[in-house]
Amino acid sequence: MEAKIIPSSTSFNVLSLLLTFLLCISSSNVQTSSAAITTTTTPSKTYTNYLKTACNSTTYPQLCLKSLSSYTSTIKTNELKLCSTALTVALKASSNTSKLVKSLSKIRGLSKTEAAIIRDCIEEIGNSIDEIKQSVKVLRSLTGSDREFQIDNLKTWISGAITDQTTCTDGFDGNNVNYAVKRAITKSIVNVARLTSNALTFINNLSY
Repeated sequence: MEAKIIPSSTSFNVLSLLLTFLLCISSSNVQTSSAAITTTTTPSKTYTNYLKTACNSTTYPQLCLKSLSSYTSTIKTNELKLCSTALTVALKASSNTSKLVKSLSKIRGLSKTEAAIIRDCIEEIGNSIDEIKQSVKVLRSLTGSDREFQIDNLKTWISGAITDQTTCTDGFDGNNVNYAVKRAITKSIVNVARLTSNALTFINNLSY
C-alpha cells in the first residue's frame, strides 16, 4: 500500500507567507507605475486647464483654444507667457494678412477706388503690426517699478492695433469693390482682429 504524504501546518504557513510576499511586490509595482503616469500627465492637464480657463474669459474662446492649444507647454500657468504667446500668434496672422493684401493689390483690372482702398488697408495693417511688435517687446521686459505704466501702454497699443485692423475694411462700405478681393481681405482681417482681441483680454487681466 502506497504511503500518502500529508503536508504539515508548517508547509502551509511557508506557502502562505510566500504568496503574501509576491502579492505585496506586485501591488507595489502597480502603485509605482500608476504614480509615474500621474506624475507625467498632471502638469499637462494643469496647463491645458489653465488655458481653457483663460480662453473662457475672452470674446472668442473657441478661436483662442484653437490658436494656443499647441503652446500649453510654453505658456504653462504664466500670465506673461500667455499674453506674449497670444500676441505672437496675432502678429504672425497679421503678417500673413499683410502679405495677402499686398498680393491682391497686384491684381490686374482693379479700379482706382479699389486700388486706393487696398493701399490704405496695407498701411493700416502695417501700423497694427508695429503696435503688436512693440507690445511683445515690452512684455518680454516688464519690470516691477514701471509695471502699471507699461501695462497701460500695452492696452493702448493693442487697442490701437485692433482699430487699425478694422479700419482696413471700412473702405469697403458703400464702395463697389471686387467681391472676391473684398471677401478674402475681410475674412483674413476678421481673424486677425479676433486673435488680437483675445490677446487684449489677457493683457487686461494682468495684475499691476
